[in-house]
Amino acid sequence: MENFEKILEAYSNAIIKVAEKVSSAVVNIDVSQTTGYYFFEGPQQVQGIGSGFVFTPDGYILTNSHVVYRANQIRVTFPDRTQYNAQLTGIDIQTDLAVIRIDAVNLPILEFGDSDKLRIGQPVLAVGNPLGFGHSVTSGVISALGRSLRGFSGNIIENIIQTDAALNPGNSGGPLVDIHGKVEGVNTAIIPGAQGICFSIPINTANWVAGLLIKEGKVKRSYLGVYGQNINFPLGIKEKYNLQQKAGIYIVKIMPNSPAYKGGLKEGDVILKVDDKEMNNVEELQRFLGHTIPQIMINLSVLRGNDMLMLRILLETGSQT
Repeated sequence: MENFEKILEAYSNAIIKVAEKVSSAVVNIDVSQTTGYYFFEGPQQVQGIGSGFVFTPDGYILTNSHVVYRANQIRVTFPDRTQYNAQLTGIDIQTDLAVIRIDAVNLPILEFGDSDKLRIGQPVLAVGNPLGFGHSVTSGVISALGRSLRGFSGNIIENIIQTDAALNPGNSGGPLVDIHGKVEGVNTAIIPGAQGICFSIPINTANWVAGLLIKEGKVKRSYLGVYGQNINFPLGIKEKYNLQQKAGIYIVKIMPNSPAYKGGLKEGDVILKVDDKEMNNVEELQRFLGHTIPQIMINLSVLRGNDMLMLRILLETGSQT
């Protein structure tokens, strides 16, 4: 019993130290947005709340895109009640991430961890502004990895972290940190009506997106121009074509004048690989395009009828698959 109490006390002290370490760099975000609804007084203003965290000493703050989307005023508040007006640096609706900046220097910052090394069951803390109760801390564990989540834009966000650290409206944009105080995710969503099922965007994704937003103000993604659906290969097809993979992407529609159209891809084709990388489903293709810069020539392995083809396609800039 005594040993158990010591373990519990050590865990408690670790949580307290992490909370104290990270809280100074976590901010509450209050936004004012103009709605599209017009009444007698003209367009209406609505208020929103969210969270964010400082990741550079000169004032760059990471948050969710849905927190600051179409905001005409952004105000951040630190734990010591210091307030700043913030400007939008860039927004990426597809990953539900945004970067804002305040005019300040020598700010406390949070370090990024490596979300690729997370393990299920690992303890984590979420810090944020739930329901306006600023700088609240909750704890939990990593419940699952590699989840897919439909974001606020309607796009599928890949490789999402699932946690049972309690999140509520207002937590969006706050950090999910490990027991060393390093950021492993950006808290983004809950499932209404569910308990203990919350989601965060991996910090490795956020780091990549934030760098592009600071540099260019947006994330340029490659566009292929297809609508597809997932199909599983029957054993006979796998044996006939000596396929190692179990599934592919059946092309339902080709967009006119798209890279796919120009490269010779046809409706009814089945995409197998891109540059020797298997494409087992539409989500894998979306992930590839989302992390590939435009104007890159790719080799597309395609099954067309009884033939196996290799197509050369030049990817273009776009937001769709």
